[in-house]
Amino acid sequence: QVQLVESGGGLVQAGGSLRLSCAASGRTFGHFAMGWFRQAPGKEREFVAAIDWTGSSTYYHDSVKGRFTISRDNAKNTVSLQMNSLKPEDTAVYYCAANQVVLVSTQYDYWGQGTQVTVSS
Repeated sequence: QVQLVESGGGLVQAGGSLRLSCAASGRTFGHFAMGWFRQAPGKEREFVAAIDWTGSSTYYHDSVKGRFTISRDNAKNTVSLQMNSLKPEDTAVYYCAANQVVLVSTQYDYWGQGTQVTVSS
């Protein structure tokens, strides 16, 4: 089992920045690929970004490329999502997730409880 706890959400104006963090505990964090996902009201959960277990390969949804950066610190068992140039359409609950292999779908084995990000126009 892997337990995941997100933090760092909040309210920000359009054009602003937020940094989300996800703290992992349980099974060896360094063995898992990590992903960030989001779900807006009335919409399905969607892939945002992912990183392999080494941190050397990253993947992004087209809508966040150039604005969001995913990173991980295996020594601290954390994965982060730096979000810049935020837009109102980025408003959603953001989830981190862990999986044995990196995927750009929602088929991850372990999920956090989510953190709300609200971007005002």
